[in-house]
Amino acid sequence: MQRYSPRSPLPPQLGPPLLPVAAMVLAGVALLPLLLRPQLPEPLLAVMPLPKPRLAPTDFPISPEREAVLFSQLDTADREWQPKAVPIPGGGPRYPYKRRAGDPPLNLAQIKLLMLNPPTFAAERRTIALLLQELRRSGASVVLGPPRKQGAAGEWEPRRLVLRVRPDVPAKGSREFARVLNHEAIHVAQSCRSGRIDARPTTLGLSRAVDARQLRNLAAPIYADATPQERALEEEAYANQDNLNLGWQLLQAHCRSR
Repeated sequence: MQRYSPRSPLPPQLGPPLLPVAAMVLAGVALLPLLLRPQLPEPLLAVMPLPKPRLAPTDFPISPEREAVLFSQLDTADREWQPKAVPIPGGGPRYPYKRRAGDPPLNLAQIKLLMLNPPTFAAERRTIALLLQELRRSGASVVLGPPRKQGAAGEWEPRRLVLRVRPDVPAKGSREFARVLNHEAIHVAQSCRSGRIDARPTTLGLSRAVDARQLRNLAAPIYADATPQERALEEEAYANQDNLNLGWQLLQAHCRSR
């Protein structure tokens, strides 16, 4: 979710099912009439120093020193995705397991194979580390905190330089956290494409072909008042959020170092 414009501990419990990843809200961009903003030449605007991120009281910054806490929570959450054999009194074991919306059910042979070869989520962990590094380099502050838009899993506020992820997302595991962070990183790159990271976002020219599940997300109430431009920005982020190598590469390509 993008807003145009967590000081709470990392939660151990699983939250409710994720609603759409990002609702774009023009906070900070739409609050002041454009006439009140200084009209600086674009080259001068691009080289001016960026302000410091402005955090909300409920924001918990994911600083380099706190990354170990985040990855520890992701470790715990990822183990919940491994099937388990649970004995049944007077009978054989049952094999409860978790699956994501849209995933097909597993048969017994597939469950046992998954128990022997549990997922490592190494690609997702690498993506998270790279995204945190590139976002920090670009001048964005990544925090855990409640998004301002009800139901969003994340949001990007360019005028505040804050990328916010809902506090219950880490408890859903590395895959979901990487997807949310990647989605928001695409929004950050959209801002950088406009000349600097705190600018009004613009599309990057990426594919906007969304699947049926993403179309359902875009039909959620948080997007009901989206303008055609906001809709295009969200379609671009949704269509590419599962490409975990894309977000950090876009940040490298479009966002200058702070």
